[in-house]
Amino acid sequence: MPAGRSSKIQQHLNYRMRVTLQDGRQFVGTFLAFDKHMNLVLGDCEEFRKIRQKTAKSGDKEEKRALGLVLLRGENLVSMTVEGPPPQNTRQRPAGHKPQQNLGAAKAAGRGMPPQPGLQGPVHGVGGPAPGMMAPRPGFGPPGYSGPPRMPMGMTPPGMRPRF
Repeated sequence: MPAGRSSKIQQHLNYRMRVTLQDGRQFVGTFLAFDKHMNLVLGDCEEFRKIRQKTAKSGDKEEKRALGLVLLRGENLVSMTVEGPPPQNTRQRPAGHKPQQNLGAAKAAGRGMPPQPGLQGPVHGVGGPAPGMMAPRPGFGPPGYSGPPRMPMGMTPPGMRPRF
């Protein structure tokens, strides 16, 4: 897909869009996502369809129903038109509040990648014994235990041939 086409449709993310399908149905909802097949995700979606009346003089009747979150298959799309701009953010931020950077950003991990902050395991002091607990201490073991037997200098251990 050319980069221009992708960026053109990305400009309309979060807009209120009207999508027409091959069977004549129209969906109006907030444009949330799309993919390479032009499958669309619409939020707060409503479906509009025209029902033909049996008598020609009464005309067509339009039926509306609320659907919510909808996934539309790109193969069935005919057109997309803008119904309205994206909603304005009405929430007020507290004074001194900084926006979070890289919120939801993917980070590579493992397979030869150097570890990145936040992906190295628990923070020091959380989730394990204290550092001094795992270090060997002199005179460890039960009282009177002095450790494994030691060989005198110059003597070869049993089972090994002496070097000449």
